[in-house]
Amino acid sequence: MRLPARTALNGPIARATLRTSFVFGLRLLVQAGTLLLVARMLGPNQFGAFAGVAALAVIIGTLSTFGMHFVLLGEVSRDPALRHEVLRYAVPTTLLCGSALLAIYLIIGTLILDGGVPMPALVAIGITETLLQPLLGLPAAEHLALGRTARSQLLATLPLALRLTAALSVFLLRPTDPLSAYGYGYLLASLIALAVATLSMPAPWPAPQRWRPPSRVELRNTAGYAALAVTANSPTELDKTLAARLLPLASAGMYAAGARVIGATTLPVIAMMLSVLPRLFREGQFPRQRTVRLVRWVLTATCVYSFTLAMLMWFIAPFFVYLFGPQYHGLGHVIHWLCLAIPGIALRLAAGSILMALGKPWMRAGFEVVGLAVMLVTAILLTARFGATGMPLALACSEWMMTLLGWTFVFTRIRSGQRGGRHDHASA
Repeated sequence: MRLPARTALNGPIARATLRTSFVFGLRLLVQAGTLLLVARMLGPNQFGAFAGVAALAVIIGTLSTFGMHFVLLGEVSRDPALRHEVLRYAVPTTLLCGSALLAIYLIIGTLILDGGVPMPALVAIGITETLLQPLLGLPAAEHLALGRTARSQLLATLPLALRLTAALSVFLLRPTDPLSAYGYGYLLASLIALAVATLSMPAPWPAPQRWRPPSRVELRNTAGYAALAVTANSPTELDKTLAARLLPLASAGMYAAGARVIGATTLPVIAMMLSVLPRLFREGQFPRQRTVRLVRWVLTATCVYSFTLAMLMWFIAPFFVYLFGPQYHGLGHVIHWLCLAIPGIALRLAAGSILMALGKPWMRAGFEVVGLAVMLVTAILLTARFGATGMPLALACSEWMMTLLGWTFVFTRIRSGQRGGRHDHASA
């Protein structure tokens, strides 16, 4: 018997989401273990400084590929044979941009975010996030484009698992400078993961003599994705850097711990979007009715999950104080306020992924730039007025602004795409 259209539509995606969610569950456990070990090992003061410089490195490092991992995802989704041609210019571009961004990060980290982070840790974090992690993103994007969503996320989880091992080693050995020791482990984890990724690919990367610079047309095509790469991660990282500047380091550490907990809870939404992306890339130019149904299904599932999760986190917030230890007294209060942002974060992630797949990266970059501006202004104003409570409120304001704009753009794009599709069909 033939299944109804909606079941046939969502069944494979739902199964892929469940498989990917299992991998994300593993990733969640790894991230939670690392967060607990590092937070307890460093204490609120050092953890606040570490979270600030690590977030800055992630923000800057997202520009290292100049958006070419998104190009690789889109091109290989449509034609796997294009893989080699994209990598010929993606790899050297990542190395060149990453090296320049590493220098920028070290200048900013040294001069502006001087929060007691030792230079060895600063350098190790910078190399990891501006060079190693962006290179690792290329094979992960290739697996995702080929429909190997769970394998892609296993690859992305590998450096996190290795960081957990590094954190556990430092926690047990208790060196005199734990932050520098963890910095070395942070670097080594991504180095090992990158080696595994390159050796396990079915086809090798292009040899250096085959590398070439991107053409002007290729750079234009990636410019939107480059902006997208910066704005996509910045909303979940900028707040930690701002907290390290606007709050006492102990309060910044408390906020960073709570924000990391909240951020980890949205992993199932990311898993769902990763399962949907290859299909949306294929159909995104002229959305059809079943694509519209898929987008509405994503919106409904995200709303149900995120609002339920926000209520659950509200009730269990005091439990986290026992996990992080007595140094983090008051963490439950921070998480209570952060619950306001959970639905906004999940819905913003979903809207941004859909716009990217529908061929409108500038729309996503646009609403995320607005959100970053809102976060910057409200963080300054609200921390001055409410102290540490101001940062969760600023995050909520930013996320909900991006959610409203993002979903407005999604449905505007769908309507215009359907009109364009009907016009082309009529002309034919």
